[in-house]
Amino acid sequence: MKRVSIDKNGIKKVVVIVLGIGLNYVLSYLTHRLELPLYFDTIGTMLVSFIAGVIPGIITAVVTNAVCTTFNSMSLYYSIINALIAISAYFYAKVDGFKSVKKTVRLILTVTLLGGALGSVFQWILIGHPQYKVISDMVESVSEITRLPVFPVFMISNIILNLVDKGISVGMAYLLLRLVPEQVHKDIYNSGWKQKPLKEKEVEKYNKQSEGFGHSMRSRVTYLLLIVSVSLIFLMSLSALYLYYQDVKKQDTENAWSAVSFAANFIDTSMLDEYAEKGIRAPGYTETKIMLYKVRQTASNIAYLYVVRIKDNKCQFIFDLEEDSSKIKTDEAVPSFQPGEYVDIEDSFKPYLPDLLEGKKVGPIESNGIWNRILTVYYPVFDKQGNIACYVGADVSLDYTSNYMFSFMFRVFTIIAGVLVLIVACGLWKASVYLTYPINAISTNTTEFVKDINKGGDIAVLNKDVSRLKKLNIKTDDEVENLYRILCILTEGITEQLWETRHYSTAVEKMQSSLIITMADMVENRDSDTGAHVQKTAEYVQIICNGLKKKGYYAEKLTPKYISDVVMSAPLHDVGKINIPDAVLNKPGKLDPDEYEIMKTHTTAGRSILEKAMSTVYGDNYLKEARNMAGYHHEKWNGKGYPDGLHGEVIPLSARIMAVADVFDALTSKRIYKPPFPLDKALSIISEGAGQDFDPKVVEVFMDSLDDVKKVLRKYKEYEGEI
Repeated sequence: MKRVSIDKNGIKKVVVIVLGIGLNYVLSYLTHRLELPLYFDTIGTMLVSFIAGVIPGIITAVVTNAVCTTFNSMSLYYSIINALIAISAYFYAKVDGFKSVKKTVRLILTVTLLGGALGSVFQWILIGHPQYKVISDMVESVSEITRLPVFPVFMISNIILNLVDKGISVGMAYLLLRLVPEQVHKDIYNSGWKQKPLKEKEVEKYNKQSEGFGHSMRSRVTYLLLIVSVSLIFLMSLSALYLYYQDVKKQDTENAWSAVSFAANFIDTSMLDEYAEKGIRAPGYTETKIMLYKVRQTASNIAYLYVVRIKDNKCQFIFDLEEDSSKIKTDEAVPSFQPGEYVDIEDSFKPYLPDLLEGKKVGPIESNGIWNRILTVYYPVFDKQGNIACYVGADVSLDYTSNYMFSFMFRVFTIIAGVLVLIVACGLWKASVYLTYPINAISTNTTEFVKDINKGGDIAVLNKDVSRLKKLNIKTDDEVENLYRILCILTEGITEQLWETRHYSTAVEKMQSSLIITMADMVENRDSDTGAHVQKTAEYVQIICNGLKKKGYYAEKLTPKYISDVVMSAPLHDVGKINIPDAVLNKPGKLDPDEYEIMKTHTTAGRSILEKAMSTVYGDNYLKEARNMAGYHHEKWNGKGYPDGLHGEVIPLSARIMAVADVFDALTSKRIYKPPFPLDKALSIISEGAGQDFDPKVVEVFMDSLDDVKKVLRKYKEYEGEI
């Protein structure tokens, strides 16, 4: 059974959130009870953002606004504003804002605009006036004095009040933060990571790394959360609005039917002609109209009430109630349609004309009227003989439903927006700590490991890479952690194998070097006159290779491995002499032409010996350059050498280097047939051979390296002249 560990710092973070909510609630409740035009409901929010980070700050903001509805019904609608304030406070603290007065002022101005400007818009849309009476009275007075519109005056006043409120709030949050020990602050802030906590620079680095992809995991999770959340909110709101609309329409229809049926009782059908002719001057017209007004007033949501007759396929108005019932007894009463006025039946009502002529109840009918969208019902009024006399019509305006829908949607948005921000922020954080940051950290460190291997794989550097990877300490308890542990094992195993391979490779190289020296010694021991020739020529070759590399000559060729191969195999350049008879090899005098031809065969013999050796060795063969030096170190730059008469750069570079080293050692060494040449003479011969016998660049770097050449001569103490 897996043992569950308790995250003490995580518990501290929860405690900080609870204390922040409590602080917001208490201070906000006190200002509300004292009817102060201040809020103080963001002090805890900013404090929590400072201490614990953006997610706890948003949680504090949203929960604060939810619990504050116990004494302020409007509080819940401002959760999005407090959530934005939490985010602002977090970014302020993250960029080390406490040490900058400029950034502190910027924070105060930011939260002031959020609380003042945005809060003013919310209040105006939701309730149409300032929330607090003292502010409302002040705004109206200023508006009357300055003759400015009320809303701009309110917004400016609210911003000024929020400047005071948020200035005090930021100051109090900072002072409370100073009471928190630095280590406690650090522990709480870093809790929640599923790996070694990252510094801000590392977070920015990994975020930029994610932005380098077409679609990062963070952005995909964010988009998914936004799409799902917004879709759910939209569908739920739409469903609620549709059900509400249907319910209200049903209720309004019932009210309209009740109103028209009740109003029908007050219509004297015998007076219709006189009403149509004389209007307000007809006896009983005004009294009937007053009763119709009362009916309209008692029925909710009835916008228009009227009495009409259907004659000659037209509609004749008998009563048409104007909006202001106070004018019904005055000459100012001007209804939309005059008594007796005929109007054409609207197209939307023509399908119902047969029913109207037959005296049937008609409706509800939804239509776009002259002024707005309406729902209409017609109730028939019959005369004493049972004939249809007129209709009482009622129009229910559906515009108020649209206005309510806007208000409803806005309220839903303001309530859900804060929660939505919290959901997205939490999702983004979870995606970051469980996926993005661990994967980017693994990727970055693994990439560095691979790069260091490609650079040559220094074991000490690779061990540091493995150690750095292990220190990530990823603990997501899922597939990412499993991948991390496998990579740790893999990189550690690769490093160990490389170390073992290098160890064996070093041993093999030592063994190869020993074999080469042994082979060279076997040849040298047969030649009684060469002294330490193979050792000295190898060192001259090393000096020349380093000089060429330093000057940038043949840069594409002179890689570290190439130089190593050339220097290591240089002692084998005369291995072919093993086939030369002793009589020729150790002849004390000058060789005759036939003997010289035999001596020249040591190049082809050496090349053949080394080619056979190469065929038995698997892989990248260092003996290639040994073969080149053995076979071609007597070729000349002008093409007059042997065995193949190669010229210029057609001659392998290693052989051109060995040619200078071999001739210089022969000139400065004692032989049976000659004493050593003076150093100046030997150098003069080498210099004169540039471009004829030797590669000019090789001669150039050899002459530039005389100090190192002289060190070799002193080392072997075989040169008898002045150095």
